[in-house]
Amino acid sequence: MLADLLENDYNGDLDEYWERERTATPVRAFAVRLHATGCSLRETEAILASLGVERSHQAIFQWVHRLTDSSPDPPTASPSRVAVDETAVRINGDLCWVYAAIDLDTKLILDAQIFKRHGTDPAAAFLHRLRENHDCANTTFLTDSFGYRTALNRLGLSGRVDYTDRNLIEKWFHTLKQRIDRFHHSWVGSRRSVRRWISHYVQYYNEQRPHQSLDGRTPAEEVLN
Repeated sequence: MLADLLENDYNGDLDEYWERERTATPVRAFAVRLHATGCSLRETEAILASLGVERSHQAIFQWVHRLTDSSPDPPTASPSRVAVDETAVRINGDLCWVYAAIDLDTKLILDAQIFKRHGTDPAAAFLHRLRENHDCANTTFLTDSFGYRTALNRLGLSGRVDYTDRNLIEKWFHTLKQRIDRFHHSWVGSRRSVRRWISHYVQYYNEQRPHQSLDGRTPAEEVLN
């Protein structure tokens, strides 16, 4: 049973990122996935110990961030409807804002970035990056009214204010905050580490977490197929 569990989390492409590690790659992949799905570093350490693997939470922290640094960008998409929003987080006691966008049809997180402030300029910068990385020629952006209408006009993008269909991005932020509340101590004080953790969580959400609304497929599989 343990072998089957580890096999489900194993990806041979990860081997090059964990060279010279004394812990088997499937175990490290399993630990990283535990962390991404809501276990703190110390909880992950305890679970591994119960399975006979004695490694420190500091070692697990290194596994998580080494893999995060190697995570690929989301697959290129041509979305028809994209929900965009931002949420506040505290980094070393200071407020910052996480901007994120989700394709409503495939559930793919197209991007997630951190800014020191919110408003029209950060919204425009975030939307510009989305346009650079994805085909947004026929995309309608669903937003709230704060800062986005001017940003969309500035970039020549199509959008409208929507407080219903865009709830999907609000749900994603809620899940993100639940993860952050569990183990924020592992990145507080460093914007770089927050970026790395969010990048890894986006990769987990897009490529590993199956969605019931997609018949058990991941968002990345939905886009590619």
